[in-house]
Amino acid sequence: MNTLNALEPDRIMEALTRSRPLFHSEADFQHAFAWELHRSAPECDVRLEVPVRTTAVAIHLDLLVRSPFEQVAFELKYKTRALLTSIDGEDFVLTNQAAQDIGRYDFFKDLSRVETFSRAAPRRRGYAIFLTNDSAYWKPPSTPEHGYAGFAMNDGRHVSGTLSWGARTSEGTRRGREPEIAIRGHYLLRWKMYSNVANSSYGEFRYLCVSAAPA
Repeated sequence: MNTLNALEPDRIMEALTRSRPLFHSEADFQHAFAWELHRSAPECDVRLEVPVRTTAVAIHLDLLVRSPFEQVAFELKYKTRALLTSIDGEDFVLTNQAAQDIGRYDFFKDLSRVETFSRAAPRRRGYAIFLTNDSAYWKPPSTPEHGYAGFAMNDGRHVSGTLSWGARTSEGTRRGREPEIAIRGHYLLRWKMYSNVANSSYGEFRYLCVSAAPA
């Protein structure tokens, strides 16, 4: 397998689901993803929590892969609803993280970040990946008047331009996340099945992967 294909995130996620159908935490997910990248492309340098300078700003990436041909950035999110299960003798106690409005904002902030990285120099690409067992993320808002509607992540949504909070958004939700987010590319959001680990409302995991558009 060539390096370009080895670093494709859908291929990494497909490999992970066979050995790690769920994770204890976001850090656990990031570490497992990084290890699978290393296993698939041992000739590459894989780094977690990397600061990167661009001409405009300094950004911080969850994961950066350097190959002889390119650099690939990954931003990884893992948001859960409460789930207690055991797989092959390993216990998993997932918490109810809730705060979906904030989770949506942070995902698009990730996407904006990898866009900045991808456009700052040649031979760069980046991906924003969001894994969850919370169906609220892949379902559309019940009304476009929801405060978070500008940051909706539902399956089938087309995203581009400036994203902002609606008038009904509480000050608590906005706090620390007041700025609008500029998305320079044009994206169609498509969720994919990751795993189904328990016969319960929150046993199904899906992921969203968006490839940042280059300049």
